[in-house]
Amino acid sequence: MARPSPRVRDLLPELPADHGQRIVVGIDPGTQVVGYGAVVDRRDGPVLLAAGALRAPQGASVPQRLAFIREELDDLLRCLRPAAVAVESGFSGRNPATALRIGEGRGVALAAAAQACPEVHEITPAEVKKALVGNGQADKGQVAQMVAHSLSLAEAPRPLDASDALAIALTLLARERFAARTAASR
Repeated sequence: MARPSPRVRDLLPELPADHGQRIVVGIDPGTQVVGYGAVVDRRDGPVLLAAGALRAPQGASVPQRLAFIREELDDLLRCLRPAAVAVESGFSGRNPATALRIGEGRGVALAAAAQACPEVHEITPAEVKKALVGNGQADKGQVAQMVAHSLSLAEAPRPLDASDALAIALTLLARERFAARTAASR
C-alpha cells in the first residue's frame, strides 16, 4: 500500500491574521496533481514563501480526488492568508476529455480561492510564458528556470507543477506592476 503524501496543513505554519505581508498564491490546477506557489510581494522583489504539489490519492474516483483537492486548497489558503490568488485558465488542447478534467480541477480551485480570498485572477498559460520568458511558446523547463532566476533560487522548485504555480503568481505580480506604472504615467 502506498504511503499517503503529507497533508498541506502539516507542512505549512498558519500565518497570523495580522502578519502584515502581501502574499500572492498561484495555482496550477488539475484533478490528480495541483501545483501551488506562494510569494511575498516585497518592494525589492518577490520572495518565495511556499511551493509544492497537492497529490490526490491514487485509485480514488474523480469525485473523491476533487473533494481531496478542495480540502487541501482550503487548508492551504487558510494557512497562507493570501491577498490575491491567481489560477491558470484553461486551454483547449488536443484532447477534449483532458480539457474537461482540467476544467473540473479549475472549478474546484476557483471556488476555493473565491471563498478564501477577496481577489481572484485567471491567467492564461501564454501570458505566463510571455511574462517570464518573453515568449508565449516557451516550454516548462524555460519557465522553471526563469522562476528560479526571479526568486534568486539556485534551482527551480520541483515538481514542475510547483514551478508552474509560482510562475502564475509571479505573472500576477508583473501584471499588477505594469498596471500601476501605466496608471502613474497618465
